[in-house]
Formats: sequence, structure tokens, C-alpha cells
Amino acid sequence: MEEEFFFESNEDAQRSVERYEEMIRNKDQYFFDAGAFEYIVDFYIEKNDPVKALQVVDYAVSQHPYATVFLIKQAHLFILTNNNEQAFLALQKAELLEPSEADIYLLRGNIYQNTERYSEALENYEKALGLAENTDEILLQIAYVYQSMSDYESAITYIKLSLEQNMENQDGLYELAFCYDVLDKQEESIKFYQQYIDTDPYSYAAWYNLGNSFHKLNLFEKAIDAYDYAILIKEDFSSAYFNKGNALVQLDKYEEAIDVYKQTFEYEQPNADTYCAIGECFEKLEKMDEARSYYKKSVKMDPKMADAWFGIGVTLNHEERYFESLHFYKKAIDLEAENPDFWFAMADAHYKLNQIEESIAAYDKVLEYNPLDIEAWLDFSTVLYEQGKLLEASETMAEAIKNNPEAAELYYRMVAYLFALGHYADALGYLETALTTDPDKHYILFEYLPQLQDNSAIINVINRYIR
Repeated sequence: MEEEFFFESNEDAQRSVERYEEMIRNKDQYFFDAGAFEYIVDFYIEKNDPVKALQVVDYAVSQHPYATVFLIKQAHLFILTNNNEQAFLALQKAELLEPSEADIYLLRGNIYQNTERYSEALENYEKALGLAENTDEILLQIAYVYQSMSDYESAITYIKLSLEQNMENQDGLYELAFCYDVLDKQEESIKFYQQYIDTDPYSYAAWYNLGNSFHKLNLFEKAIDAYDYAILIKEDFSSAYFNKGNALVQLDKYEEAIDVYKQTFEYEQPNADTYCAIGECFEKLEKMDEARSYYKKSVKMDPKMADAWFGIGVTLNHEERYFESLHFYKKAIDLEAENPDFWFAMADAHYKLNQIEESIAAYDKVLEYNPLDIEAWLDFSTVLYEQGKLLEASETMAEAIKNNPEAAELYYRMVAYLFALGHYADALGYLETALTTDPDKHYILFEYLPQLQDNSAIINVINRYIR
């Protein structure tokens, strides 16, 4: 038996779903008008059930074969279920019926974008632009394509065009910040958000992104001011609290940072990142029990939080529990094998346990992953020097200088090693280079080998550079 259902009111909208499900249970055939079918389809889409929504669309298309809206919804659902071929066919049929419908080209552009056929995506989005009444979202989609093509300048152009049409588009504000960040144009970013705020001073997203730009330029006080405005406008803006905490850390205001980090818990569930950040603050305050407690909370919530495992190791190292610290450094390295800071801590712990070969192996890893770490080069060469490996120490320092030719500390250390080897002429040559690079750091030489203060040749060279 075929029954008819015509959509007229909100009550009918609710009843339409019940009637549709009754039809399916009874394996019957009811007639629904287009409005009812649209509501039923949207109902299942909102319930995140694209399979049922597609089933409804099939009924709708069979009863309303010339209604473009259902072919477009069908294509949208095919895209959601990763069936691009069927989506293309549905859009082709829709285009035959109503070639001026912008959503046809928008969805086709989505498919091309998702399959990295960017030129075809742009072509379809441009067609959609010429047909749609509201184009801010289409302009944003074009920006996303340019982002995927790593053309961030073009992406910025289209994001700005989108924001001109819809200033309240939060996605556009965040994407613009991302593009400026990739291009390392923080000054331009600041200028844009300041101008934007002049127009819309109550945009918490604009204040937040302005704060992030200040933060990246190490203008932490200004960043905090911007985050405070974002929080004033949107009290439950947990990301603004978190980033404000990060800025306070950069200013060594650890106790304030802890309070701000904890405020995020009032508006969202505690997470591993925030627990870890609080742990780092307590570590900086040398409150190691509290630090370790928060690091443990972090790894309990997320066992893959490498920084927190590392932090536990740091607290143990501070308490001279070097053997125990190694266990946690290893857990951190298992998660981030190429993190030079983790290997540096490992090298130091092995050294303190007189496990020299293991320490040397760890230093090799540090310098493999970060050859610009001057302290690591100095410490590594010291280990070699203390083992009587003077030649290896000097060779290590030569490699350090090759990677860091502007670092005066390395030249001064090389002077010490060459004197220890008896290579006096070479040592004096390096001393002159060190003094030319940074004469004020000549004291480093005597800190390392105090006996060189009695060497007249060294003193004479230094006196030529120090007035």
C-alpha cells in the first residue's frame, strides 16, 4: 500500500522520520514530498549515519527524479563514504538538470582537492564562485587548495577575501595565522590582526592569534596582554590560558604560569600536555617532588608523552639518582629517538655513573642530531680529554668549529687542547682567531686550564687584543 506524506510543519518534520522508519520496517512504499525527504536525510547526517542517509536519498531520487537537491546530497554522502566515482556520476546528473547550481561545482572541487588534483579543484571552485550568493566558504576552500600546493601567499589573498565577506569566520582567522607562520611573517600577521581588532574589538580569535604572533617574536609581555583580552571576551577559552602560561614561562614567572595552566582545568578536562607543562614549571622552581608528580600524571594520561618521561628523569638526576634517571631517559628516547636533548641528558647520566663508553656513544648521538649544540661539543671533548684522549679531544673540537665557526668558546677550548698536546704554534694561531672572534671571552681559557695564566706567550697574544 502506498501512503503519501506531505511536509508542512515542525511537527510533520518530526513525524516524517517516524513514518520513514515505519515504512522500512513494514517493507512498504510511502510517498514523501521533497521537504520531508530533505529533513529525513539531514536527520541521519546529523546523527552521523551516512549509510542510512544514502538509503533515504535513493528513495528520494526515485520519487523526485528531477529534484537536483537530492542528487547533490547523494554526491555529498558518496564523498563522505569515500565513493568518489558514484559522487561524480551524481554530480553529472545534477549538472544536466541544473547547471547553474553552485554546490555542484563546490562538491566536485572537494573531490578533486581530496585527490590532489589541485588545478581541477580550482577550476570548479572558480565556477562555484561565479554562481553562489554567499562565497566566503568557497574562497576559504580555494585558500586550502593553495595551502596544499604550498602557495601560502595566494592562500593569504583568498583568506582575506573570505574574511571581507564574513568577518566572523573563525576558521579563516586561524588559517591566516597559520599561513603567516609558515612564511615567517609575524610582523605582517600582527599588523593584520591589529587592523582587524580595530574593526571588531570583540573577536577573541583575533586577539588570540595576535598573542601567538607576539609570542613568536619573543614579545611575551605583549602576548600576555593579547591573551588576556581574548580571555576577557571568552572566559572559557582554554587555549588562551595555556598559551598565556607558556608566555609566562618564557619570562621565568613559573608560579604565575602554574596558576594559569590550572585555570584551563575549569573549562576543559585535564590533559597530558598541561600536566607536563606544570611539571616543567615545578622543575624550574626546583620543587622536584611536585614536578615528578605532574610528570607522572602526564604519562599516565598519555604514555607517549616523551617530554614527561624525560622530565621524570630530570627530577631524579637533580636528586643525584642517576641510575634511576637513565630508565626514564630511555623511555623518552624510545618515543623520540632523534631528540638531542634526551641523548645529552643520557650522556651526562652515564658520565656521572662513570660509564664512559656509554657516555661517549650518547654524545655521538647528540651531535649527530644537533651539531650546533656548542655545550655538547665542549662536554664531549671534556670527557675525551679526561680519559687522556687528547688527540681525539682536539679532533672533536675541530669538528665542532667546522659546524660552529662563529663560536669563540670552541676556539679557546682548542687552544687548551693544543697546548696539552704540545702543538704551541697551532695553539697560538687558534688563540688569535678566538680573540678576533670575541676577545671578552678569553677568561674561558684560564677557567679550563688555570696554569696557562703563567704562559708568557699566551699573555702576550692576549694583551695585543685586550686594551
